[in-house]
Amino acid sequence: MSVKKSKNPVVATLSGACAGMVETTIVWPMEYVKTQLQLHKKQQGGKKGPYSSMLSCARYTFETRGVLGFYRGLFPVLIGSFPKAGIRFGGFSVISQRLKSPDGTTTPLRNLVAGTIAGAAEATVAVTPIETVKTKLIDGNKSFLQGFLEIYRAEGIRGIYQGWGATVMKQGSNQGLRFFCLHFL
Repeated sequence: MSVKKSKNPVVATLSGACAGMVETTIVWPMEYVKTQLQLHKKQQGGKKGPYSSMLSCARYTFETRGVLGFYRGLFPVLIGSFPKAGIRFGGFSVISQRLKSPDGTTTPLRNLVAGTIAGAAEATVAVTPIETVKTKLIDGNKSFLQGFLEIYRAEGIRGIYQGWGATVMKQGSNQGLRFFCLHFL
């Protein structure tokens, strides 16, 4: 039995958004530990703290906050993963449709271009502001909106889009290569 793939960009957008939320939930504990190690190193200023490695940070988190402690700060990122993945897959769908040859086919290079553009759009609209707020506020007890407004008031739009260029290059190349390879599957 063969399943026909939808060419509707709304289906691609919603499917990608749901997949992004599942992916975020699964990988969040590792992201949490990584960010805690980054923040801990910055805050301690060379002093020995409660953890020094991924394993000791995971142990410390479990002992002090339990299993749910690994999901601290997930909600704003989870909400942000919906538009991020939606833009990625919906954008790719729209752009790749426009880049198809007259006979309706696509090539790996066209997928690379469509994925790169979709990745850059994803970085601009969702990834950069979400990652900025997450990184600056993961150790705080503020909502995403409170954190966003706090950063905006203190640093302006530049504070929200700190690291935008690098994020666009990372997301653009990452998604371009992802969709390039997808052509062969």
